[in-house]
Amino acid sequence: MDKTPNDVVITGIGIVTCHGTGKDPHVALLCGPTAPRPPIEAEAFKPYPIHPLPPIDWSQQIAKRGDQRQMENWQRLGVYTAGLALDDAGLKDDLEACGTMDMIVAAGGGERDVTVDTLIVDEGLKRNDRDMLLNEKLTTELRPTLFLAQLSNLMAGNISIVHKVTGSSRTFMGEESAGISAIETAFARIKAGQSTHTLVGGAFVAARADIFLLVEGINAHATGDWQPLWSRAGGGEGGGMVLGTVGAFLVLESRAHAEARGAHIYAAIDAIEGDRGSRDQGKFEDRLARLSADMGQPVPADTVVFSGASGLHDLSAREKLALETAFPGAPLRAYGSMTGHGLEAQFPLGLALAALAIDTGATVPPFDPAHETVMTSGAQHAVVTTVGYTRGEGMAMLSAEA
Repeated sequence: MDKTPNDVVITGIGIVTCHGTGKDPHVALLCGPTAPRPPIEAEAFKPYPIHPLPPIDWSQQIAKRGDQRQMENWQRLGVYTAGLALDDAGLKDDLEACGTMDMIVAAGGGERDVTVDTLIVDEGLKRNDRDMLLNEKLTTELRPTLFLAQLSNLMAGNISIVHKVTGSSRTFMGEESAGISAIETAFARIKAGQSTHTLVGGAFVAARADIFLLVEGINAHATGDWQPLWSRAGGGEGGGMVLGTVGAFLVLESRAHAEARGAHIYAAIDAIEGDRGSRDQGKFEDRLARLSADMGQPVPADTVVFSGASGLHDLSAREKLALETAFPGAPLRAYGSMTGHGLEAQFPLGLALAALAIDTGATVPPFDPAHETVMTSGAQHAVVTTVGYTRGEGMAMLSAEA
């Protein structure tokens, strides 16, 4: 593909998963001879295994104790990871660049008052007038200060305060679709010349009782012993999802802006698209086929497909078949096997891993050896997907710098 000044390139990567903080542990994951068994927390929320938050010294990116105290872990993780991305791009101390930098955050609903949630659920088992019950408890039990401190757009607000990123700011909500739309919007604005450099990403904390309540509302979470994603099966082992604590932020720039300041370019984003709709009667497969075709066909032989599959049994099996059909011969890697499913942060995480794989020319080991083929050449191109556990699909194509 011919280079143009408005090509969208990745120049900064901030990443936190159960494997650790920053690029190094994730490059090791992508470049190792075999994939390790990822860290699992199996007791705290038994019978639900999760991939936990790694040890973090928050003060490395959030210097003021007061700033740390007024955030819950979800916001701390986002602000910390955004700082990693800015550091990596060489922009952390550039006040002029941060002052004009756009920001797009994919956010969930913030932390909740679990005591009030539990009270409402318990009372709901005793009464049928649940609409009235909900109004009663929300007006008498909920602390307004908690709600105000956990508004979804306060992750972006705290990034602005702590890291001085004060260009335009947008916050998207809506689980996996929020992460897809955040990246897609940043890409489109840079491509159209409306932005030159953007901080984009999200964070998700798996160790939250309210998230388990949400996910188990459709019996989606895996139970019992951990298995790699494609190897998870039904029959008493739950729905297949294993949640993971994830922070993933990227610095995206136009090629002209990145080259003018001599930035290191990890990879270029050639195409990106998100969609949503019915998944019945083959419509899901048709939509994935269309998204795949829009990435460019045929894909080069040195392409790896990073699937952001949720782990839900039937849906993930359908996604795997659709990707193998669309990209025959390209090795498939379900990165949720190693990191867990990160909802809003899932798509940014996939792009971060793909960019690191391309930058290092990694021969990425199978994450699920029973269902994934061995790579025979180093990655120079990557397809990244995310399929929401209830709705929303997204796909991107990345390529190495020539």
